[in-house]
Amino acid sequence: MANHITSQSAGSASGASVKAKSNRSSRQIKEDLIGYAFIAPMLLGLIAFTLFPIIASFFLSFTNWNFVAGFSKVKFVGMDNFVKLVHDTVFLLSLKNNLILMIVVPLTLICSLALAIVIDKKIYFKDVFKVVYFVPYISSIVAVAIVFQVLFHPTYGPINQILINWGMANPPKWLADPDFALYCVMGLMVWVNIGYNMIIFMAGLQSIPKDLYEAADIDGASKWTQFLKITVPMLSPTTFFLLVTGIIGTFKVFDVIMVLTGGGPANSTSVVVTRLYDAAFINLQSGYASAMAIVLLVLILLITLIQWFGQRKWVNY
Repeated sequence: MANHITSQSAGSASGASVKAKSNRSSRQIKEDLIGYAFIAPMLLGLIAFTLFPIIASFFLSFTNWNFVAGFSKVKFVGMDNFVKLVHDTVFLLSLKNNLILMIVVPLTLICSLALAIVIDKKIYFKDVFKVVYFVPYISSIVAVAIVFQVLFHPTYGPINQILINWGMANPPKWLADPDFALYCVMGLMVWVNIGYNMIIFMAGLQSIPKDLYEAADIDGASKWTQFLKITVPMLSPTTFFLLVTGIIGTFKVFDVIMVLTGGGPANSTSVVVTRLYDAAFINLQSGYASAMAIVLLVLILLITLIQWFGQRKWVNY
């Protein structure tokens, strides 16, 4: 009799355990479905606007195709587009200009870090200065580029008028001079991005424990030593983030150049994206433009991987 009661109790406990597991399983499924529902819009957008274009560009890079003619006119040409890129002087110049534009990133980081430190520690009305420096970043890049066109106008621009008044007989032609046009673009990019980088650096500065600086003061460390030994290491994750996103941004630059110079004069400000645009939408060489896009993608991935492996030696988490 006792054995029978014990077996009934064990069976009831086993049934309750199975029921509890079943309830947990169904509840987990519901929670998973709700989670997937929340990420579905972002996931669909990623597939539709990022993954699918990358895959399509990869296949189109091996074809000779004009998108106006339709898919029936797709012609497979193998590696011809990539071989053509090696001998395309405009593309090679555009690639060189992209590499030169990478200089913008360290210049912006240095200027924005200096401003962030000064405003964070030395200046009252910090919020006002944050807004002043952040306005160029949120302003219409078309409007900003037009303002720079006026400033750097070779004949009537205020900059050249000032230089003439100071006694310079032949001031630079700036945007009309192939030797200066790219540097004008770089100056605009630095000016636009300083505010964003400064805000991020200020957030990083405010997260550094004040105890570290107090201990350094007690030990007699100078301000420069505190900057090198405390500020720079503690800001290294922030710097790494801005470095990676900044370099990727220099390879994606398009609107500034199209409004400011259109890639000229003499292709001196042409970059890979503007060359890609000309090939795809002006010359209607969709396959050739896709080959450029794949080369640009691989180059960005390589540079990002180099930074990712290199950050292990200088970024402190």
